Amino acid sequence: MSGRLPLAEQLDAFRSVLGRNEILTEVMTRTATLDLPGWYVTAGCLFQTVWNVVTGRPPAQGIRDYDVFYFDATDLSWEAEDAVIQAGQEVFAGLPAEVEIRNEARVHLWYEQKFGVPCPPYDSTESAIDRFAATTCCLGVRLEPGGKWRVYAPHGLSDVFNLVVRPNPVLAPRQVYEAKAARWKGEWPELTVLPWPT
Repeated sequence: MSGRLPLAEQLDAFRSVLGRNEILTEVMTRTATLDLPGWYVTAGCLFQTVWNVVTGRPPAQGIRDYDVFYFDATDLSWEAEDAVIQAGQEVFAGLPAEVEIRNEARVHLWYEQKFGVPCPPYDSTESAIDRFAATTCCLGVRLEPGGKWRVYAPHGLSDVFNLVVRPNPVLAPRQVYEAKAARWKGEWPELTVLPWPT
C-alpha cells in the first residue's frame, strides 16, 4: 500500500501513477512550453488519477478538467489573464480534455463574489494550493527545465493513496467542501470522507 511507504518512495509511486494518465502528462508537457511564472498542474486531475489507479479504474476516468495555476502579480487585469488563457487554448488544442488556466495573483479580486467569503491576496501559487477546501486537493506538479518533476504536497501523499478526504478549513466554506466531497464519493465510493470540524 503506497500510503504506508516512506515519503521518498511515495513520491516515486506518485510520479509512476501520474505517468499512467497520458492526458495529464501531455498537459504538463504542453504547459511547460507556455513558460508561465510559478506554474503547476494542480488539484483534481492529480488526486483523482491516483484514486483511479488505486481502485483499478482507467487513469483518466471521471476527471472533469485539468487545472493549471500560475502566479503573475505584474498585471492583475482580466485582459492579461485572458491573453494567457487564449494562448493556452492554442497549446492545448486537440487534447481530449478541458484545461483551465488561472492566475492565482488575481483570485482575491473575484473569490468573495463566487464563494461568499473574502480571500486575502496570495503571494505565490503554493499559497493558493495551500487553501483548497480539502487537504487531498493540495497538490501541484510541474516539469522543471531538464524534465525533472517538481511536486508540491504540503499535506503529504498518504491520504491521497489511502483514499481519505480530509477538510482544510482555512478559506473555503464548509458547504464547498461538503459539495465536493459528496460528488467525489459518488464517483469513487471507496473514499473515506472525514467531517468538517465543528
